[in-house]
Amino acid sequence: PQPCTYREAVTILIKGGRLVSASGGSDAEVLIDGETIAAVLRPGSELAEAAERGAERTIDATDCYVLPGGIDVHTHLQLPMTPEATSSDDFETGTIAAAWGGTTTVIDFVGQFKGMRVQDAIDERLAEADGRCAIDYGFHIMMGDVDDQSLTAMASVVNQGITSFKYFMAYPGTYYSDDGQLLRAMQRAADLGALVMTHAENGIAIDVLREQAADMGRTDPIWHGRTRPARLEAEAVHRAASLAEVAAAWPDDG
Repeated sequence: PQPCTYREAVTILIKGGRLVSASGGSDAEVLIDGETIAAVLRPGSELAEAAERGAERTIDATDCYVLPGGIDVHTHLQLPMTPEATSSDDFETGTIAAAWGGTTTVIDFVGQFKGMRVQDAIDERLAEADGRCAIDYGFHIMMGDVDDQSLTAMASVVNQGITSFKYFMAYPGTYYSDDGQLLRAMQRAADLGALVMTHAENGIAIDVLREQAADMGRTDPIWHGRTRPARLEAEAVHRAASLAEVAAAWPDDG
């Protein structure tokens, strides 16, 4: 993730709270040095007292839980929805809201539309976020093209720290990848040690159902769900999993 730009590097002691970790809850004090948890200390200990004397700021968390910052791994900030509209939160408002809710890192998406150079898509998205985020952030990349150019570019994408690639089994003309393209992408990702995500629904069949519903005047919101039956999601999930297995992109359980 990219570091946020609003935070000052100071030494902070959080004391008096109930610390919650993966192993349970305990009464403990947390010493933070800049962006790093430097120590977890026993209240009243010599180290805790020394930390309080040396801290530039002390936060009293009495009667509060002290939790690690949350990581939201799937956000859509400034996401273009149509040529006229984007999602309601931009990088500034969205990350400020996240910080108030205890989320300290988001992972959003770079969108590489068909016909767009992969690096151009990354550069544009980084420019949108630069200097506007109140918390740390990183990116997945949504790949609209699976061709020799994009498959070659995947190595440089990984080297830049973007190690997860999303492919769509829906939305022809913008992001859709057929089974052959998915297989090639998964093979390449397996070689690079990268993660593949899929938007798994049978978009081609769903488009038929959607058009049929529209022709019959069935355009109320409920038909959004009815034209996307669970069976067409289950079929696509199974197909994506099978392709991943064939591509040797499936986790090895030993």
